[in-house]
Order: sequence, then C-alpha cells, then structure tokens
Amino acid sequence: MSIRVSTELVVSVVHYCCLCMFVFYNLVTFAVQENIEQRYAIKFCVKLNKSATETFASLTKAYGDATLSRTVIFKWHKAFKEGRENVEDDPRSGGPISSTNDQNVQVVRAVMAKDR
Repeated sequence: MSIRVSTELVVSVVHYCCLCMFVFYNLVTFAVQENIEQRYAIKFCVKLNKSATETFASLTKAYGDATLSRTVIFKWHKAFKEGRENVEDDPRSGGPISSTNDQNVQVVRAVMAKDR
C-alpha cells in the first residue's frame, strides 16, 4: 500500500521544521550567551573577593528568574577562585548530536527548489 502526499504538504512541513529549528537555535544561542555573561559576572565577583554566597545573591538580584542555579554558580566560583580564566565550557568527548548529513541536506534543498 502506498500513501500519496501532496508536494504542498511536504513543503509546508519542511518550512515548519526549518522555522522550528531557527527558533530553537536562537533560543539556545540566547541561553548560551546569557550563561557566558553570568560566568563573566562570577569571575568578576571572584576578583572582588566576594564569597560564592555573595556572588549568588548579586546574580539573583541582577538576573532574577534567569539566574544560573546555585550549584552552577558555586561550581564556577570555585573554578575561578582556583585560577581558571576561561569562561567557555570545556570540550566534551564524542561528536555533536546532529541529524544533518549530506542526504538530508539534498532532500531539503530539492523540496525547497520545487517550491520556488
């Protein structure tokens, strides 16, 4: 048994998926930038000899509900106090999880080309 699917439906689904990926990417990018910003703030507090508790209070006052968790703030505070300079995450083992491959890219390009 075969199921026929209209080209318009496929195009709509691809456009919707692309829009979702775009929105998700922007949300993740914003969250990462917010995390990096707070890490710089933690590093600054360490340089001012503020305790982890004082640092957490300051960040909570500044960022409200968007503040990193207490555990995360204490972890970064300790790392900076021990001499860490880099605010970026350490590299992780293994490759990134992705569904992007040459075949998927070709399928999406073909569908989008038919839409024009």
